[in-house]
This record gives sequence, C-alpha cells and structure tokens, in this order.
Amino acid sequence: MVPTVKLHPARTAVLIVDVQERLAAAMPPDALERLVKYARALAGAGRELGIPVLATEQYPKGLGPTLPALREALKGPPFAKMHFSCAPDPAFAAALAATGRRQIVIAGMEAHVCVFQTARDLAAAGFEVQVCADAVASRTEEHRRVGLELCRDAGAVVTTAETAIFDLLGEAGTPAFKKVAPLVK
Repeated sequence: MVPTVKLHPARTAVLIVDVQERLAAAMPPDALERLVKYARALAGAGRELGIPVLATEQYPKGLGPTLPALREALKGPPFAKMHFSCAPDPAFAAALAATGRRQIVIAGMEAHVCVFQTARDLAAAGFEVQVCADAVASRTEEHRRVGLELCRDAGAVVTTAETAIFDLLGEAGTPAFKKVAPLVK
C-alpha cells in the first residue's frame, strides 16, 4: 500500500513515543531539544485542530516518566507499555481504535527501536504513517538515520513536524493558523 502524503485533520492522530526522563538523558542535547520543541508543536497543533494526541512510556519504572516539558502539552496520561512497538499494547491499541483515525503522525524516541517498530506495525495494519524526522531522536545519529530509513522501508512517509503541521492547517490567515504557526518558530 502506498501511503497518502496529504494529511487530513479529521483522519489524523499524533503519537508521541517514549520521550522519558532517563532515556532523554542519553540523547544528544541538540537532538533532544529539537525533538521536544517539535513534539510540543505537534501536541499543540493537535489540541488546536481537534486532533487526538496519544503518548506512550516504555517501562516507566525503569526509564522514568515523560519529560515534564512534554507531559504538560498532553491532554491525558501516557500509556505505559512493555513492547517496543506501541501497536501490540492492548490499552494503546484500544485508545487508538477509539479515535477512529487512520493517519498517524509520529514523534519520539528511539528512532531505530520503538519509533521504527511502531511505524512498521501500524503501517502493516493499514494505517497511513508519517514519521517526523525533526521530532525523533536516538542515542547516535547513525541509529536515528537508520531508524528513519527503516521507517520509510516499512511504508511510512518520513516528513518533518513543521511539514505535517502546515499540511494539517492547509491555509494561512485562519484563527487556527494564528495559534499554531508560532509553535514552530
């Protein structure tokens, strides 16, 4: 199945994967700062456009909670999981199904593990997946690069958060544009 590149607000959900304190401490500082900025922008755009925003935490007992700077941008608590992929987690799967959305925009970490496995599994399940290159990180740039290549090979569109946000907005000058555009500056 060839993924659709155009995002539609009524069909899209945002997924923020495992942006947790102990895992974040292992990320390159610039990459982490960029990830948090754009993941917050995606969450803010979701809030403004009525797009569901879901988040997960991989083994929170060991990796800690979602970073406070990102958690405050979320509507609800993240889903705790043990699988690397979000897809097989029953609570997450039920929440995603309840949204009725088939386009998923992904941010998070690590690109080559949880983000990739989630993108692969969701694409295989028929979702149209977009992974935001500027909103994912891994401990090394090589892992991040390979993770993004694997996501693309699995059927995901590799994009940026800014591209996704402006695609969802569709036009300038609207009240939503005026609220969301500053999130990416």
